[in-house]
Amino acid sequence: MKTGYRRVFAAIVVLAVGIAIPAASQTTYQPKFPGDPARSDSEAAALGYMRTALRAQQQYKKKYDKFAPSLADLVHSGSFTRRMINTDRGDYTVSFRFKKVKDIDTFELTLTPKQQDTDHRSFYAKEDCVIHASEQGPADENSPVVK
Repeated sequence: MKTGYRRVFAAIVVLAVGIAIPAASQTTYQPKFPGDPARSDSEAAALGYMRTALRAQQQYKKKYDKFAPSLADLVHSGSFTRRMINTDRGDYTVSFRFKKVKDIDTFELTLTPKQQDTDHRSFYAKEDCVIHASEQGPADENSPVVK
């Protein structure tokens, strides 16, 4: 009889530990710096990618007096590396469009989440380097600005 109680007690302990471990591993997002607008680690990575690409575009424009026509052309501008050309960024997909109308260069950079929810907004920026975000669908220039 004592053996039966021990088995039941052991099963309860295993079950309780199995429930407690996943609950403990689901922590809230810790901001990476004061004023961090990200809501999750994957958003923080996406915003970091956007800031790096936008800064590289600014440096490219300063050096060549035009915007880079592709992500590959941004390599070695600022901190933009060769591996950043890959448009699969984990939870996000990068889209880059360059357009030249007459003598005016423009570009659009978007990061679209593979699964959109409150922790995975979509992001958009163009040559003015202002980042916009949307929770409802693809972000565009009319979406709210990321603070």
